[in-house]
Amino acid sequence: MAIIEIEGLAKSYPAAFPRRSAILIILSLMAIIEIEGLAKSYRVYQKQEGLLASVKGLFRRAYRDVEALRGIDLRVESGEFVAFLGPNGAGKTTTLKLLSGVINPTRGTARVMGHIPWRRENAYRRRFALVMGQKNQLWWDLPAQESFRLHQQIYCIEPAQFERRRDELVDLLGVGQLLAQPVRELSLGERMKMELIAALLHSPEVLFLDEPTIGLDVVAQHKIQQFLRYYQQQRKMTVLLTSHYMKDVAALCRRVVIIAQGQMMYDGSLTGIIDRFSSHKIITLVFPGDQVPKGLSQFGDVLEEQAPKVKLRVDRQVIADSLAAILARHTIEDVSVEDPPLEEVIAEMFSLASEQAGAAVVKSPV
Repeated sequence: MAIIEIEGLAKSYPAAFPRRSAILIILSLMAIIEIEGLAKSYRVYQKQEGLLASVKGLFRRAYRDVEALRGIDLRVESGEFVAFLGPNGAGKTTTLKLLSGVINPTRGTARVMGHIPWRRENAYRRRFALVMGQKNQLWWDLPAQESFRLHQQIYCIEPAQFERRRDELVDLLGVGQLLAQPVRELSLGERMKMELIAALLHSPEVLFLDEPTIGLDVVAQHKIQQFLRYYQQQRKMTVLLTSHYMKDVAALCRRVVIIAQGQMMYDGSLTGIIDRFSSHKIITLVFPGDQVPKGLSQFGDVLEEQAPKVKLRVDRQVIADSLAAILARHTIEDVSVEDPPLEEVIAEMFSLASEQAGAAVVKSPV
């Protein structure tokens, strides 16, 4: 039962619901997305090169099975903003398509707000939205405001409610002067803003975002990040985001799920990725004068040397010993110890996943 229904019953029958606030808190903490053993495989035709091979293919074809997802388990609580990371072909978009009911799974189960997505019930489709950065839902030759009106009719939104939501979203994204302009004449960033407005007009409880900032410039990315952060906090929506931009993830998500080779490699906090998967740290040393002493390579890999500054890559296990030895032998003006860039750590994870496709899920606290 939805939270709004419980709230209505509690108001009508207060004696039956003496602890209404406690009930609402418990319901709000229930998992809104539950996935168990979800898998999807495709049968792909392997066409050989040449005319003769094409003729042979008419009578006898060779196929290859591609496992896009290999059985993932996931729970997402109400109001969470979760990032899906992974290399191309990892299964991120496939997961969102399954959860939005676009495709059917090969095996496994999933429930979103109590609904099985691939049944495509109208009651479910009115409660979620899917935005794909590389596909348009707006009519290309019409102004965005006309597509918004179409969405109003599809989702049966009351006129007053529609106008209030549309005006709020338009103001937040600053696109009021563009509503009457055909979508084909808008820039990529402007189109994405219109796509977000269209997706949010019916106030979905769950929002699936598939690379919403792909191809956008830095300014457009930042504006969309700000909007998504504000709107999600205000509406307490549950959001699943796929992106290749670490800045999107760092700005918006506290929880990260990493998928590679169709399997979950990690489920936890963003900082936990570095703690769990990075085997080294970066030591930056600044020496007096304009000279750099010799022999620093014995303490770690020299990444950069621009006198009087040197950067060393040192194994985490020997950080304390290496620093003690350096300070005992040399005079240091400044020293800093940092984690490696997040992009570098994740790239190492993807490489590891390619070598170990059967790795188990690693969990860490958010």
